[in-house]
Amino acid sequence: MEQITRSEYQEGDSFEKAIRPTNFDEYIGQADVKENIKVFVKAATMRETSLDHVLLYGPPGLGKTTLSHIIANELGVNIKTASGPTIEKSGDLAAILSTLEPYDVLFIDEIHRIPKYIEEILYSAMEDFKLDIIVGNDGQSRNIKIDLPPFTLVGATTRAGDLSSPLRDRFGITCKLNYYTTEELSEIVKRSAKVFNIEINDDAAEIIARRSRKTPRIANRLLKRVSDFALVQGEGIITKEITNDSLERLHVDDFGLDSTDIEYLESLIHKFNGGPVGIESIAASIGEEQTTIEDVIEPFLLQEGFIKRTIRGRTVTEKTYDYLKKRKETEL
Repeated sequence: MEQITRSEYQEGDSFEKAIRPTNFDEYIGQADVKENIKVFVKAATMRETSLDHVLLYGPPGLGKTTLSHIIANELGVNIKTASGPTIEKSGDLAAILSTLEPYDVLFIDEIHRIPKYIEEILYSAMEDFKLDIIVGNDGQSRNIKIDLPPFTLVGATTRAGDLSSPLRDRFGITCKLNYYTTEELSEIVKRSAKVFNIEINDDAAEIIARRSRKTPRIANRLLKRVSDFALVQGEGIITKEITNDSLERLHVDDFGLDSTDIEYLESLIHKFNGGPVGIESIAASIGEEQTTIEDVIEPFLLQEGFIKRTIRGRTVTEKTYDYLKKRKETEL
């Protein structure tokens, strides 16, 4: 079954790029972060220096990639993108850094997944704009030093705690992105619909916003799926009725929980008596990777108080029993 609320789901990425805001005025939400970065960008432009390195962290789908592109656009420079897991060798990093022009932005997604020895090479690049690496095999290795132009590294991570202190301390600007309000998401949905000439009622936009797990990426993907139903079943207009019917067929409930979330919560209740239970046992019981559970499933459930993390493991809360209309085993 398609998990429309899973942030790692790839279909529709081109849709997201097409609706991505290009400047701060178009960017909805994260008001404090946006206003502060706007000041830092303007100051760097006035000084004619590179912007300090920026660390953006928070749950998936909140706009870290979008914000990095806006920063580059507002600075009037190019942006080069990379992903932490793909930088496996010092040569990979050297190849990326050597293509940078003065004041360019280098965006590294999932920066917490960069190998430790690669991370250490980044230190001098970030501080002194110098690249000092050893290439070649044992016996034939040689040291290469490359002067780099001033640049801005924008790192994005869902796990700021996994970054080493030396790397984290080299970011002059650190920003936490928070979950969005229903009102903000409703505005995002209506803006995205306008970009693609999709007609949507205000009530329908609010329903999508309410079921989007407080995450813009999910809101836009739900909009795309609902627009498909509206096109096939109606006249292309997204109404309240079509939205409710579409989301029911997609198994996204009123709170934004999908079948995987429900399976996770019911597993805790039925297989582990509500917890506490370790992440390894949960992963085995529902057939999901531990990283998927920790990075995708749990953040929203924790935020909304459906589960707790304790020293002994995960436990469900009273809210979960009430929401699923279950009774504790001790009450039976």
